[in-house]
Amino acid sequence: MSLKAQITADMKTAMKEKQVERLGTIRLLLAAMKQREVDERIELTDADVAAIVEKMIKQRKDSISQFEAAQRQDLADKEKSEVEVLMGYMPQQLSAEEIAVFLDEAIATHGNTPASMGKIMGDLKPKLAGRADMAEVSKLIKARLA
Repeated sequence: MSLKAQITADMKTAMKEKQVERLGTIRLLLAAMKQREVDERIELTDADVAAIVEKMIKQRKDSISQFEAAQRQDLADKEKSEVEVLMGYMPQQLSAEEIAVFLDEAIATHGNTPASMGKIMGDLKPKLAGRADMAEVSKLIKARLA
């Protein structure tokens, strides 16, 4: 079953089970997917859907930090629950050891200088997209190259 079909099926289940918060999050995701399909006149693949989910998670995490800074824990909790729902549609996250293997491979290919950071990130991004937090990967690369 494609990821898009899974999300649609989950929406129907949430409606039947009256899971209001989960249903709202899934509807937001479906709306974002539909918007992209209409804007670009394409049929989304699983990779496209994963990219949308990843973007939405990043937005929610940014909002959480902003809400916590403003001491609005009620809004931060709502965003956290949305992140939990969205994380269910992400592929299995890689462990630190698995990321290190990809990182070692990219450093061996592009060199061990700070100037090669862009090439390394460019090499790793398609391989790790959706399976690792690219901000964390960037920190790991900077630490290795320093």
